[in-house]
Amino acid sequence: MTAQAAATAPAQLVGDKVCIACHKKQVESYYKTLMGKTMTSPANVQKVDCETCHGPASAHVAAGGGKGKGIQVTFRNGAETAETQNAPCLKCHESGDRRYWRGSPHNSRDVSCVSCHRIMEKVSDRFALARKDQNDTCSQCHLVRKAQTFRNSHMATRDGATQCSNCHNPHGTVTEKLLKGNSVNETCYNCHPEKRGPFLWEHDPVRESCVNCHEPHGTLNDNLLKIRRPRLCQSCHVEGRHPSSAGLANTIFTFNAGCVNCHRRIHGSNHPSGNFFLR
Repeated sequence: MTAQAAATAPAQLVGDKVCIACHKKQVESYYKTLMGKTMTSPANVQKVDCETCHGPASAHVAAGGGKGKGIQVTFRNGAETAETQNAPCLKCHESGDRRYWRGSPHNSRDVSCVSCHRIMEKVSDRFALARKDQNDTCSQCHLVRKAQTFRNSHMATRDGATQCSNCHNPHGTVTEKLLKGNSVNETCYNCHPEKRGPFLWEHDPVRESCVNCHEPHGTLNDNLLKIRRPRLCQSCHVEGRHPSSAGLANTIFTFNAGCVNCHRRIHGSNHPSGNFFLR
C-alpha cells in the first residue's frame, strides 16, 4: 500500500511501541504524572494506551508524523472543539463528582478538560491540574473572585487553608453557582455548623441565605459582610426603636455603637426572651 493510499484508508491501531519510537520525551513525561502512574500499574497496563485517547494512529504514521497530521484527537488548547477533546476523557470520567458535567455551566461554555488539567506533564501535586494548585487553576478565568481574596476580610483560599472545591464542584451540580451543598446555607454549614439551628427565634434573612449579608470570597468589611455595620442592618431595619437623628436626647447613648453591641445572637437565639437576638 502506498503512503497516499494508507493516509486515505480508515485509521488503524498501531500500538504504543510505534508511538514511543517518535514521542519518547512525551511518554517519559507522561509516566511521571498521576494518570501515567495509574495507567501503567500492573492492574491497568492493558486498559489504556496512547490511542485510547488520541485515536488510531495509522494515518499519522503514514503521513510521516507532524503536529496534527492524521491524528484524530489532539489536546493542544484551541486545536479542537471542547466537545471533541472532552469525548475521550468522558469515556472513563463521567461518574462520581463528574456525573453532572453534561449541561453544566463549564460544559455549556465550551470549557475543555485540558483547560484545567494537564495529562502529559506533571504541574501540580494533585488532580493533574494545569496550574500548581486548585485555586490558581480556577483563577485563570475567575479573576474577580481572585481579586476579592486580596481584600482585608477574605476566604482563606489565598492562604491555602481552603480550596475552591470546598464549596464548588467545577464538574457540575444540580444547584446554582456549582455549589456542592443543596443550597447556599447548606454549603456554609459544612464549616459553620453552629449557625445551622434550628433556633427558637430565627432571623429570616439568615435562614433564607447567608449571602444576604455576607460576600464569601472577600470584602473590605469585617466578617465578610457585604456592607459595613450598621448600614447593613439598616438596609432592612429602616424604621426602628433607635432613631439617630442629630440633636435627639438619646443620641449620646448610640454614639460609636453598633447593632451587634446589643443584638449579638443575630444568626438566631434560643433564649426564651430572645426575639430581638439580644446577647
